[in-house]
Amino acid sequence: MTALTAPAAAPASAQAPAPHLLRWLIRLHRPALYIWAALVVVTAATLLWLGGPLTDNAVAAWREYNACRTATCAYDQDSILLYKDVYNYATFAVLVVPFLIAAWAGASLIGRELENGTDRLAWTQSVSPARWLAAKLALPATLVTAGTGLLVLLHHLAWSAGQRQIDTAKPWHDSFTFYAGGPVTVALALTGLLAGALAGLVLRRSLAALGAGAVAVTALWLGINQALPHLWPTVTRLSSLRNGPSLEGMVVGDYGLMTSSGDRVADPRCGGVLVSECRPVMERLDATAYYADIHPASHYWPLQLTATAVVLAVAAVAALIAFRLVRRRTG
Repeated sequence: MTALTAPAAAPASAQAPAPHLLRWLIRLHRPALYIWAALVVVTAATLLWLGGPLTDNAVAAWREYNACRTATCAYDQDSILLYKDVYNYATFAVLVVPFLIAAWAGASLIGRELENGTDRLAWTQSVSPARWLAAKLALPATLVTAGTGLLVLLHHLAWSAGQRQIDTAKPWHDSFTFYAGGPVTVALALTGLLAGALAGLVLRRSLAALGAGAVAVTALWLGINQALPHLWPTVTRLSSLRNGPSLEGMVVGDYGLMTSSGDRVADPRCGGVLVSECRPVMERLDATAYYADIHPASHYWPLQLTATAVVLAVAAVAALIAFRLVRRRTG
């Protein structure tokens, strides 16, 4: 690849101060700024509505339902369904943020400028390529971190408000709930910004960088989702052969039977000792209890913070590659 030569620096009297560069970036990306502000405001308002009036109405409706003793008693089913629908939509809105950020960063923030050659125009204003890239990333990174952080905080509070009161509330280990309500999504959004910018620098085409940025975040999300159960030591929980395996929490792998010698064997899945046909099977296996390797609720924050650290490490690598690429291309 042919290296690009950065234009010579202008005299000191012609150098553009940092505020001028910042104002230029805001003016250039003003539509994206407006869209981001609208997305944050609308989603935040929805989450406040979800965690307040909608939760109160759904809790009251579930109390009515649980108090029913006849088939004809009435309860507010519409409030229960509305809470469920709004929760799902709000969760999706929070989770889609990293993908939108990556696509925008690849297509508009970096890719379009390299495609049109406006990056060289910035360099003629005594802005070095490294400083240009830093300025392009600094303000979006701040806004993305602040906005996404607000949304995941409000989502976590809205989810917490319905716990142990709404029968159909999602458990903490539900995949979408886990990501939408924790700092790992903030890290994913920041990584999406850097991955999109890197895609724009490599591909130098807005449409191609848009797709590459979104694909990179998708791959990272799938990878961290697969690795998540293994980022923190599990707890082995034993339970009676009469009660069945204890699966309350994030189950890692499969559950099975524990023998009197401490060995683990596969669960024959015949129904436990309460089923007459299953008792001889349990005796032949010398089973004494069910076991399950799980993450209990107390592992919520260790998993969140460990996953966040991994994603931020990927973000740091993407940023390092992006700056080295700019330096290499501009000599």
